[in-house]
Amino acid sequence: MKYQPTPALAKQTGTTVIRNGRVVLADHVAKDLDIVIENGKIKSLRTPDQPLPAAACVFDAQGAWVTPGFIDIHSDFIEGIASPRPSVVMDLDVALFGADRELVTYGVTTIYHSLSIYRLAVFDHKPIRKFENVSRMIELIHAMREHETSRHLIRHRTHARVEIDAIDRVRDIERHLQDGYIDMLSFMDHTPGQGQYHDLEVFSKTLKSYKSEMSDTEIQDVVKIQQRGKKLTLEQIGQLADVAHQRGIAVASHDDDSIEKLDAMEAVGVSISEFPLTMEIAKSARERGIHTIAGAPNVLLGYSHSGNLSACESICAGATDILCSDYYPQALLQAVFSLHRDRGVDLAQAFALVTLNPARAAGINDELGEIAVGKRADLLIIKEHDSVGMGHGVPFVEQALVDGHVVYQSSYPYRNADALVQERSLAKECA
Repeated sequence: MKYQPTPALAKQTGTTVIRNGRVVLADHVAKDLDIVIENGKIKSLRTPDQPLPAAACVFDAQGAWVTPGFIDIHSDFIEGIASPRPSVVMDLDVALFGADRELVTYGVTTIYHSLSIYRLAVFDHKPIRKFENVSRMIELIHAMREHETSRHLIRHRTHARVEIDAIDRVRDIERHLQDGYIDMLSFMDHTPGQGQYHDLEVFSKTLKSYKSEMSDTEIQDVVKIQQRGKKLTLEQIGQLADVAHQRGIAVASHDDDSIEKLDAMEAVGVSISEFPLTMEIAKSARERGIHTIAGAPNVLLGYSHSGNLSACESICAGATDILCSDYYPQALLQAVFSLHRDRGVDLAQAFALVTLNPARAAGINDELGEIAVGKRADLLIIKEHDSVGMGHGVPFVEQALVDGHVVYQSSYPYRNADALVQERSLAKECA
């Protein structure tokens, strides 16, 4: 579909009706459906032949896709914003403000910032991962909630990623959980010889990419130190998981590399498996009702950068039900259309990977994740931009709404005069 500018949705407090869009519902795409929004929520879904509510502001989507806002439950994007150079940490308030503005352009309306808590840096030490910075970030993200829809563009949440060598931070983590400052908890183990680095050659290559001057002997010493280091016991993991469950917080495991590890994680109440290493493990997790996550960059690359499970193959096999941005938020929207275009995945199913399924996994699907009556009106207007040489259009977010209010609008420079007149007319009508 060629890009055509859509009249801007006016910010107003009355009733808004979005029509003439391809509405992406939980299980199919509806072409003849009006979305009626009142007080920040979806009041009704109706066919266009029904009478409009009195004084309604009607928005013509012009054939664009209308989808739920994306829910990204695993993203360390904020680290790059807060620490643009390995040796510096910028003002954390400013970093969150910057992430707020950038993430919405990619369609993310709810973000779970993945903040790492660990004891020993294996690769390159990042000052943003010092616990005092992580703790400060956790507090700032929590403080954003009070005014999230009046002072911020999107919803910000905290995903605490606990490396199991963080034995000196158990009380701090528990305190943040009890205070309600953590919204998702995961346990990860990057010890060489298992998990993501079960192949020691991959670990060695990764370490050398950070520290090229290291010799093979020095790398072997790092492996020994890591393998001999103290770790949280399964009992301690279970105790932290129990605190999370008492607070209604989802708990995840990271890089499950065996059925035995999956068994152990299930026993402590894990409901999400992040980046399972093999198809067998991913399928076993889904059979148990455990959500499974893959990275959207994996879809675009066509493979895992660590040489593990292919996201495309896992999704097509029904073994992965959630995509996250991981480290590249631009990938979410592109991955959805790539799966549909190149792999034949039903479009509604592809969108569910970044909307309804992560909402269910995070336990927020009572309010977010789908276009349905009673849900919050976090919506995207998505079109395609012609791109020379690609053979297909590039999907982009033209407008984003949170609680029914426009929080973002793209403005390509070649909008024609007729479109501008139409926009101004609509804005005046809906004022």
